[in-house]
Amino acid sequence: MTFTSRRGLRAALAMSATAALVLTGCTTNTEGPEDSGEPREEVAVEVNDEIAALVPAELRERGVIVIGTNTPYAPNEFKDENGEIVGFDIDVMDAVAAVMGLEADFRESDFEKIIPAIEGGTMDMGASSFTVNAERLETVDFVTYFEAGIQWAAAAGTDVNPDDACGLRVAVQRTTVSDQEDVPARSEACVAAGKPAITKVQFDTQDEASTAVALGKVDAMSADSPISAYAVKQSGGKMQLVGEVFDSAPYGWPVRKGNELAVALQAAANELIESGDFETIAANWGVENGLISQSEIRE
Repeated sequence: MTFTSRRGLRAALAMSATAALVLTGCTTNTEGPEDSGEPREEVAVEVNDEIAALVPAELRERGVIVIGTNTPYAPNEFKDENGEIVGFDIDVMDAVAAVMGLEADFRESDFEKIIPAIEGGTMDMGASSFTVNAERLETVDFVTYFEAGIQWAAAAGTDVNPDDACGLRVAVQRTTVSDQEDVPARSEACVAAGKPAITKVQFDTQDEASTAVALGKVDAMSADSPISAYAVKQSGGKMQLVGEVFDSAPYGWPVRKGNELAVALQAAANELIESGDFETIAANWGVENGLISQSEIRE
């Protein structure tokens, strides 16, 4: 089996989601890791029979792995102008599935519903920028494949300091680490210091949160570092990164507790890391800073 990027060799020239909203008041998702539409390097992956043998028998016989993902969360997972789900996570999972001798079937879902669907058996795994944390490890196992921190972004020209954000309105996507950990902890520190709390403004999608920043409806947003960097790049100068990247932690693919699929996923990820194909995919999306040297299973 040969894996070829779902989007072909060239990213289309298209208006970014944030810029489109600023100009027209509509939200769109666009293809492309670079605004310039420069070519991306193709990745071809063959089945590894030894790794394919590690896949649970029922899944191997089915030949298709069902993967939950939530869009838009560019550049990791979002929809192009044709409505197809694309992104770094998508290209990686297509390659991983190919190594395991499987076809990837991506199912769009609310972010908070993916892990329950894995527990319930309606999805085999998730690929949606899941940060590995203790709370999630109580219900699923994870296979690590990337590392990201938190970084804030604000409208260009504004003076926002994440370490002194008391009294500001800060956008987050629901159920993310920014929503559940970062902004609440900062707000509690403000209150403890006798300062105004941070007003957390929740959105169902990261696209909506980024747009709120670009339009000045909130003072800033907190999101995973590759997502904030991509939103700023795509904003056409409407947004800027503020503060440093902090609290770096691994991304992982959630699978059911004790599922042998984790072993196959880990082996496939490590093969792609060793071959350099993982780095090629990351470079295509401009997220090389989050590469790890070895995939691990977290239980």
